[in-house]
Amino acid sequence: MGYGLGVFLLVVGLILALAVEDAISGVDLTMVGWIMTIGGILVLVLTAVTLNSRRARGGAVSTTTHADGSQTVQRQEPPAV
Repeated sequence: MGYGLGVFLLVVGLILALAVEDAISGVDLTMVGWIMTIGGILVLVLTAVTLNSRRARGGAVSTTTHADGSQTVQRQEPPAV
């Protein structure tokens, strides 16, 4: 999903909630706008939390180049919390 979807939902939701005065029969555009705004905020927060937790887990990667030109890659995972 990412930040793009969150920003899109937030912007469209705020436009519907605050700027649109048209009416569609049986649909409250203001309520739809607020629901989209809340959804956009949730997507932004969940994306930030997910990306931050991936970055925090991290780990170290070391590459060793041998005399014959071959390479060995080792990944060292951080200890589980």
